[in-house]
Amino acid sequence: MFIPKHFEIKNKDIIYDFIERFSFATVFSQNKGEPYATHLPLILNKDENSLYGHFARANGQWKDVEDKQVLVVFQGPHCYISPSWYETTKAVPTWNYVAIHLYGMMEILEDDKVIFDSLNNLVNKYESPDSPYNLGTVEPSFIEGMSKGIVAFKIKITKIEAKAKLSQNHPVERQKLIIEQLEKTSNQENIQVASLMRENLKN
Repeated sequence: MFIPKHFEIKNKDIIYDFIERFSFATVFSQNKGEPYATHLPLILNKDENSLYGHFARANGQWKDVEDKQVLVVFQGPHCYISPSWYETTKAVPTWNYVAIHLYGMMEILEDDKVIFDSLNNLVNKYESPDSPYNLGTVEPSFIEGMSKGIVAFKIKITKIEAKAKLSQNHPVERQKLIIEQLEKTSNQENIQVASLMRENLKN
């Protein structure tokens, strides 16, 4: 990924926090000599520096990824930035966004306990705290049957590229003008980008 120095995120805690907040990712690999991508939620294990997830067994991508490097892209909020918001007419439109690219080696999981734990962690992440649903209380035979329809995997992270393009290449006062304009809209992407820009100004 092309990353000018002023857009690069180096702090690993910030990168990991972003991955956990925007955990629906795209996994890219080569499948039969062609680029192939699958969109799916992933769980980050910080201690192992790894990602866990699963393919549908009918998705042929898993057949061609064992022990191979894959690219995982996490895309955060993004939005159009109008030059009409600036204090000058000498400007052009742009797009603000945050994106994380992770590279790693793919391992297909076979251990039933490891697979269940990865599925359980995924459910616990997205179920609300007061939800009555718990994977541990589901009939084991049902879980076993459903598990036959998936292929669980682990990606050991070997490289991270992180980019936050949030108008850092503009003067602070102009960044504040952009934030004000974004916060005036009801568009949630705009509001999230404005929030990230405010966080960046504080750092």
